[in-house]
Amino acid sequence: MKKNSKVIKIIVKVIKVILATCLYSAGVALFLDPNNLAPGGVTGVSILLNRLIHIETGTLILVLNIPLLIIAWKKFGWRFVVGTLSALVLISTFTNVFERFEPITKDMLLAAVAGGICIAVGLGTVLKSGLTTGGTDIVVRLLRLKHPHIKTGSLFLIVDLIVISGSLLVFRDFEKAMYAVIAIMITSWVLDLVLYGKDEAKLIYIISDEPDQIAKQFMEELDMGVTYLEGVGAYTEKNKKIIMCVVKKRIAPKVEEVVKLTDTNAFMIVTSASEIFGEGYKSYHAERF
Repeated sequence: MKKNSKVIKIIVKVIKVILATCLYSAGVALFLDPNNLAPGGVTGVSILLNRLIHIETGTLILVLNIPLLIIAWKKFGWRFVVGTLSALVLISTFTNVFERFEPITKDMLLAAVAGGICIAVGLGTVLKSGLTTGGTDIVVRLLRLKHPHIKTGSLFLIVDLIVISGSLLVFRDFEKAMYAVIAIMITSWVLDLVLYGKDEAKLIYIISDEPDQIAKQFMEELDMGVTYLEGVGAYTEKNKKIIMCVVKKRIAPKVEEVVKLTDTNAFMIVTSASEIFGEGYKSYHAERF
């Protein structure tokens, strides 16, 4: 039974990777490439070189990744390289196939937005599957070894902006370069959304004369965790229990209602929490990509 379950997981993973690389390639070949938008990274360099040496973009993506795969072999091992090479072959093949079709749109803004989203969703799905699409992915992984606190999407943005400057030299069109910037910014934002999700949580501090009653209602009525902090009033010099809790954004109004009905004199601080790790939120391993 366990063996069958493992086989099913592998099959599902393979299908996800195939669909993800297909979506990534569609973003390149059906939106960005035909509109002369270089989205950065090895893909962007491949689009630029395609205009100079007339080799298919998909083929260039594969060829340009060979030196990076050699470096990756030493740093991350053969499993990483085999997985990356598999994704690269799929991307190279799909890109060359899609380039035989007419572009979906010639509108530059639409191409930048749609292409950026396709690449981000495809790339994010591949990364979550434990593989990469090579190129900038490898560079970013190497950078994250030294700077793990920087998000993946942010690193992609920095690296890709360098390639954008090269598109000015090839296409000599400032407007297209700006649309390319829009594409990679959308890719960066959507990529972080795919990889890390959106917390949409509120951090709440409550100072009340009825802390136990409020905490009890939170736990019983809203099924949420509560933490007590010890505080001392500077004026009264009395010890106080301060309630601290993190809740999903949609629950925050209910929290405020409980406090208001229990103690109208309660002092409450509500602020946004950008990232939360732990039970019910993100895993501590979520930043590994």
